Amino acid sequence: MGDPKKQRKKYETPRFPWRSDVLATELKFLGQYGLRNKRELWRHETMLSRFRGIARSLIGKSQEDRKKMEDELLIRLKKLGFLHETAVLDDVLDLTVEDVLERRLQTVVFRKGLAKTIYQSRQLITHGHIAIGNRKVTVPGYIVTREDENQITYFPQSHLAKPEHPLRQTIAVVATTKTESTENSTEEEEE
Repeated sequence: MGDPKKQRKKYETPRFPWRSDVLATELKFLGQYGLRNKRELWRHETMLSRFRGIARSLIGKSQEDRKKMEDELLIRLKKLGFLHETAVLDDVLDLTVEDVLERRLQTVVFRKGLAKTIYQSRQLITHGHIAIGNRKVTVPGYIVTREDENQITYFPQSHLAKPEHPLRQTIAVVATTKTESTENSTEEEEE
């Protein structure tokens, strides 16, 4: 057992860190999902590789040996929202890092329209303006479960909980312009 003050590394670095294609994809994910640094990306890649490693080891076992562990893995991944309800063990091997990054609190807050940009959603979370249920969550990398997804709102004691707050009004304006632009683009595609 280690010293509780000394955190262990929760990620593995890329095997070939200076390949240009690896650097380009990492940079794309940093910008697209508003990650602070590459360690956040590597942490989620490591989590995904562990799930996939467990699935690969289960595929090699006999049917009676793997049944219990397979059910536990699938239930956990379905609860976290990485897999759909009818998923099987082979679907675990098809998971990508985007599936994991889409379940982060920062991404879910942005997708729900509680922030104008992905970077603003990170700021709102770290400053304590976002809650899941009645519990304030200040970790942008928190993995949101399927149950918690519908409970994400502004923290009740936050100034942003009031609809007349200036920031909320600008977010609403941006959300309406986004929906109008998507409706216009779908109408143009139909014609």
